[in-house]
Amino acid sequence: MKSTIVEKTVRDFLQALGQRNASKHTIKAYRRDLKEFAAYIGPRSWKQIDHVAIRGFLSRLYENGLDKPSVARALAAVRSLYRWLAQEGVVEQNPAALVSTPKLAKKLPRVPTIEEMNAVLDGQMPEVAAFPERDRMMLELLYGCGIRNSELIGINVEDIRLGDEAILIRGKGKKQRYVLFGNAVTVALKAYLPARLQVLSERNRSSSALLINRRGGRLTTRSVGRIIKKIAVAKGLSPDVHPHTLRHAFGTHMLEEGADLRAIQEMLGHERLSTTQRYTQLSIKHVLQVYDQTHPRAK
Repeated sequence: MKSTIVEKTVRDFLQALGQRNASKHTIKAYRRDLKEFAAYIGPRSWKQIDHVAIRGFLSRLYENGLDKPSVARALAAVRSLYRWLAQEGVVEQNPAALVSTPKLAKKLPRVPTIEEMNAVLDGQMPEVAAFPERDRMMLELLYGCGIRNSELIGINVEDIRLGDEAILIRGKGKKQRYVLFGNAVTVALKAYLPARLQVLSERNRSSSALLINRRGGRLTTRSVGRIIKKIAVAKGLSPDVHPHTLRHAFGTHMLEEGADLRAIQEMLGHERLSTTQRYTQLSIKHVLQVYDQTHPRAK
């Protein structure tokens, strides 16, 4: 069966995204959403697609039982497609820009307190930790440096500058930055590196990856998520904890302890300050809780 114009264009767009080093998760989500968009639009040309047609597509998604966040994500995919079409000179206007994004309830992530994080990191790793030295180091890096899960698994041993207490991080869009670490990360690294070499020696393997599994292979983001959740729950944290929670905790706790917002932006590798400013909201929420619990006139 012959592909429609929209189907062909979607394939080209996804290929362009891959060449621009977009994350696999983004490409996968866009592929799914734009496949549905192409199916809904059918044989229509780009000139025949207006904002009314795009609203009709969103209505169809609602009819199929999709929730607001999923519909908002699909609209974002269509808007990105149109931005690319404009860059390629295929269209002059973006009808998707005329369609309102479904209003979502703003939910701030539940961030563990400083005391809760200390309880997780102090003392022995729980019995569920299959590779205690590695797992402690993962926790220390995620919370101590505020790096993303994808950045964590991408670290190679040669990226670590132990003497300078810094690590080269490869962020989104091939952007690189150095993140600093403190004594807790240094101690965890010094305990893990010999254990890592022992595993590789036993398996008769070599690897540039800092984080390896018991077979000597590089850890995946999924494995990291599973390990972090297991340890966090064993240490008394919520089952909702995942690697990004520790990144949120890093940003929030730094702000609470007086760090400058611009410095936090640089450490987290945020392109826009507005992304970092969400931690201000989290911090204000914490301050209000402290006020309500402690001020004699608030009780």
